[in-house]
Amino acid sequence: MTTFIPANTTETLDAVRWAVAEGQPIEIVGGGSKRGIGRPAQTEHTLDLSKLTGVTLYEPEELVLSARAGTPLAEIEVLLAESGQELAFEPMDYSRLLGLEKGIGKAGTVGGVLGANLSGPRRLKAGAARDHILGVNAVSGRGEAFKSGGRVVKNVTGYDLSKVMAGSWGTLAAVTDLTFKVLPRAETETTVALRGLDDERACAAMAAALGSSAEVSAAAHLPELIASTVAGDLGSDPATLLRVEGFGPSVAYRVEMLGKLFGGHIHVIEDHVSRALWADIRDVAPFADGTSRPVWRVSMAPSQGWRMVAELRLHAAVSAFYDWQGGLVWLRMEGEPETAGLRALIRHFGGGHATLVRAAPAIRAAVPVFEPQTPALGALTARLKAEFDPNGILNPGRMA
Repeated sequence: MTTFIPANTTETLDAVRWAVAEGQPIEIVGGGSKRGIGRPAQTEHTLDLSKLTGVTLYEPEELVLSARAGTPLAEIEVLLAESGQELAFEPMDYSRLLGLEKGIGKAGTVGGVLGANLSGPRRLKAGAARDHILGVNAVSGRGEAFKSGGRVVKNVTGYDLSKVMAGSWGTLAAVTDLTFKVLPRAETETTVALRGLDDERACAAMAAALGSSAEVSAAAHLPELIASTVAGDLGSDPATLLRVEGFGPSVAYRVEMLGKLFGGHIHVIEDHVSRALWADIRDVAPFADGTSRPVWRVSMAPSQGWRMVAELRLHAAVSAFYDWQGGLVWLRMEGEPETAGLRALIRHFGGGHATLVRAAPAIRAAVPVFEPQTPALGALTARLKAEFDPNGILNPGRMA
């Protein structure tokens, strides 16, 4: 077993070329915080990119940041905060859910952010990592270095390979350098909480808030008992949460607007507590219980998520909470992972995607961890894989 720990792009290229020449599959890792997602690695060799660190360009006035792939996300977020900026897509940290929390700050690397196409509660407004990536340098499974994109927002010429890397989980190329668009951080934020709503009424309330002119940047619903597991002193009753961000006077005006929309029956959570609350929702704190009980991440139409959960509960013991106005459902199975039944229900309620993000290794090896692709999409994915990694050298078996 060999572990390659390159210090630069040239050494990364040499390691991949060795794997290609020897016909030896290789696992790509950065900080390792998402190593437990996907099927267990089917390799004896590892390409560890954790030494590829450092911010190589940061121009706050141009809203651009470049860094090497192994740079810890926590370092980047501290740097951006010093200039009043942020990664607007609010990347989540899986380490809490997977029991890998490493103290203060986020685990994971900026390369992993793109590889997993991370996002957070603000995805409704800001999108995910793929919507903010400007350029990458990478080494393909052919052992060839390539570059895509650049350091300006308007740089679209031909096929955008930077976005192809988003959500590829290291199966197409080893990304060595990335450039992201950054945006100003909101001056303040406030969360409006509605109490005691069931899942159906909460879904309607979130839709009403998002459809108003209050410019809500995040909407989540925590059912009974789940609410007590996050910051904010919410108690055990259901809590429907609406986040408002921006300049102080604007936030106050829009919170007042939401109060009128819901007849004044609101609870207001102020800035620093609000930030901690949404960090807990983003990082799935309610299910960060130190166990390996299966946890699913399901994305589907916001109007159908609660219906799917209600039907699922007729057949399985399950805990659930909702983000993205109800369109992102986090499910913890109290028994078996219910793979076939869950995905059949998702199709029944209009379609979507289900990813098994936590489970014991035996379960991860036995069930489709990622959503099975349709024949047409599967054929396209196979052609893409053949172009970037024809010999299946990079992260073989992780996604399928």
